[in-house]
Amino acid sequence: MIIHLANTVDDQKAKAIAADCKAIYYKKADKHVLITASSVKELPNGIEEFVTEFFPMKNDMQLASREYRKETREVRIGNTVIGGSTGKTVLIGGPCSVESEEQIESSSELLKELNLGTLRGGCYKPRTSPYSFQGLGLEGLKLLAKMREKHGLNVITEVRDASHIQEVIEYSDVIQVGAKAMYDQGILRACAKTQKPVLIKRGFGSTLQEFAQAAEFVLSGGNENVIFCERGIRTFETGTRFTLDLCGVAWLKEYCNLPIVLDPSHAMGYAYGIADLTRACTAMGIDGLIIEVHPNPKIAKSDAAQQLNHDEFRNLVKTLNPIAQAIGMKIV
Repeated sequence: MIIHLANTVDDQKAKAIAADCKAIYYKKADKHVLITASSVKELPNGIEEFVTEFFPMKNDMQLASREYRKETREVRIGNTVIGGSTGKTVLIGGPCSVESEEQIESSSELLKELNLGTLRGGCYKPRTSPYSFQGLGLEGLKLLAKMREKHGLNVITEVRDASHIQEVIEYSDVIQVGAKAMYDQGILRACAKTQKPVLIKRGFGSTLQEFAQAAEFVLSGGNENVIFCERGIRTFETGTRFTLDLCGVAWLKEYCNLPIVLDPSHAMGYAYGIADLTRACTAMGIDGLIIEVHPNPKIAKSDAAQQLNHDEFRNLVKTLNPIAQAIGMKIV
């Protein structure tokens, strides 16, 4: 259950009520919000005079549910807004990993050329092998910050584990919680304490309910700037890296109030299929896309097979605009 307390209730009293109700509490502007387990269907005794409205919920997808908030949330990323009724699909581009200043400079210039405003690049890489490139770490974060200042771009980068979450919060505009970190409560709770946007990728073995509940950890901590990212789930199919769950995206659009970004690069795993998959994603009217693009994918230090080169990315963007326009959206 979600409970709103009257703005005449002071902070100390609100916290006391939350403790008595065994509820999570946060304050947003002049609004006191309490969240109990979804098994609670009636107001706890003795608090009725302090309550302005309450929402019994079907399950523990609560703050992210359209039963609580019907409209899609707006999340501000620098000078761009994702979600809501903006009619925009934010196209995020850049390499899998920040490898050098020359490489990330080239990627930044490409985005500026195409009037796109958000750069991605991994600095701490959660690789499946300890012998693979692990990222440039803090050096990479500083390079992303340099590109932001030089080119006016927003930057998004992934946090691998809780040991460097504060560095990522400091240097990024959007904190990416990767598929392998979706269940890491240390990361999620740290993200809840900031107001920076948090993009959570669905774990490749996670249900939609589990995905939504990962977002609840951040939302219930007081950070309402959360974005879903569908990046493919593991199925019996071996011909592609993962299977992009567009059925799941339709479910998220219907039942959840968070903006939705799709990641065709990680789902497909091979450059040849990414353009078609991206066009299909665009036609769904989603809020954002994240595409891996590298100046020379053949020499990329991570995920070389799935990264587009610059010409492939340019050609892809040209084909996306008419599709977006056909459904009343705009690529930005």
